Order: sequence, then C-alpha cells, then structure tokens
Amino acid sequence: MSYNAKDYDMPQEKAWCPGCGNFLLHRLIMEVLAELEIAPKDLVLVSGIGQAAKLPQYTKGHMFNGLHGRSLPAAMAINACNPSLKVVAVSGDGCTYGEGGNHFLAQIQRNPDLVNIVHNNMVYGLTKGQASPTSLKGMRTKVQVDGVSAEPFNPIALAIAMGASFVARVFPGNREQTKEVLRQAIQHKGYALVDCFVQCVAMNKINTLQWYKEHSYELEDSYDPSNRVLAFERALEEDMYPTGIFYKEEGRPVFWEESAAYRESQEPLFRRKVDMERLQEILDSRA
Repeated sequence: MSYNAKDYDMPQEKAWCPGCGNFLLHRLIMEVLAELEIAPKDLVLVSGIGQAAKLPQYTKGHMFNGLHGRSLPAAMAINACNPSLKVVAVSGDGCTYGEGGNHFLAQIQRNPDLVNIVHNNMVYGLTKGQASPTSLKGMRTKVQVDGVSAEPFNPIALAIAMGASFVARVFPGNREQTKEVLRQAIQHKGYALVDCFVQCVAMNKINTLQWYKEHSYELEDSYDPSNRVLAFERALEEDMYPTGIFYKEEGRPVFWEESAAYRESQEPLFRRKVDMERLQEILDSRA
C-alpha cells in the first residue's frame, strides 16, 4: 500500500508557535514514513515532555507519552516486546540530554532497534527559556542572567565515543539531506541518534533559523561514516557544525536479540502466555 504525508497527519491544531522549527521537521518525518511505506499501525512514537514531545500527538500511529526524560526506556521496552514495530523516540535537547541523560547513555550501550530524534534548539522552550545542556557558553537567559558558564554538551561526540551504531546531525532547512538521513536512520537496525537543529522562535533569539543555516554545512560526499576515529574528530568541530551521518555501523546485535527472554524462543513477548505458576514461584522466592 502506498502512502503520502497527509496519511500520517492528525487534524487537530498544533500547539507550536508560528515559525517553530518543529513544523518542518514533523513534515519531513511524515514524508519519509510515507516514502518507506511504514503503515501507521506498525509505527510507535514515544516522547517525554516538551514542545518536541508533542509530535506523537500530531502523527497517526501508536503513541506513548511519558515523564520528562523518560521516553527512551519506554521505547526500548516496546521494541523488545514487539520487534516488528518501528519505534521512534522524539523529544527535545533538555528532555533527552538533560533529564534523560542517563537513559541516553544506557540506550547507546544496549543498542535497541529504535530511532532517537532529538529536536535541538539549545534552550528549554516549554518551560520558558532557561539554558539547556546544549546552550552555548555565554548565552543569557532569565535564569542564567550572567550567561551560561558551562561548555555546551556535545551529543554527537559522546554518542560516537560510547559506540552508538548510528550517529547523525541534520538541519531541516536542508530538506533533502534531512530526509535522506532520516530514511537511513529508520532503516538502520540498532540505536540511531538524529540530532536536529530546529529554531525556537519564542525562547531563543540567538540560535535562529538563519543562525543554524549560517553555522552548519554538509559533510563531504567523500566522507567515510565507517571511520569512527574520523567521525569523533569531525564531531568536535565548533562554530561551523557538520551535518549528515557521522558514524554508521551495521551488523551489531540489538537489545532484544541479546535478551535472555529470546534465547529459547523468537516469539514476540506480547504473544506469549504468562505461566502463572512460574510467576507465583518467582514472587514467593522474593517475599
């Protein structure tokens, strides 16, 4: 069955500010889902809290909206219970790299088969503009009145250093590159991080659409994403930020394949009957 972007778009009004970068990224995600012919019934969108975390509510498919920073554990569990589903975790830089920082590290180590799309606008947009982990040093906010004193968190370098099997950054203003990266991330078997430069027009007057355009550039056609050392080196570039696929490794086992629950049977967990006697034995042994 063929699809188009409208097949994934929910009809309600979207509670994003006019000019928010989330609109374009949402559109590009829907276009890629349509091109890959992923049926809404086979799609699960998982989010935490924040403006970016509203995206699953605006997209046809299954959804789970959890606590701030807690999207990734739920996404990993959904993938493990039913590996046939395409699981996409969507949240912002604060939700993913701040509140969810430990979960971010754990997913990289466990390599679940899911896509982690992070709307990176370098600010907490929903909670009125305090600095996020990726805010640039010196940025002044109503909370950081003397300017941010910490160096910005570098999710690309960290993900590569920890061995994530797919690491990418996009600027949705570059539509074709963004779609190609999203397409490869969705098709990748394993944990795929896609950090997305999106503008927050209400709370960040520094890192605007024009700023992202002027401070990013595409990785060269000759760039080799299988070279992890080179990928880490390119991830450390500042002032001008490369976009594209930094690192990609195929063939690694994913979390559910390594789980003890699948050693004796490949039947998805959601189809299995619960052995109540065995469950009671386990509960009794821990009483």
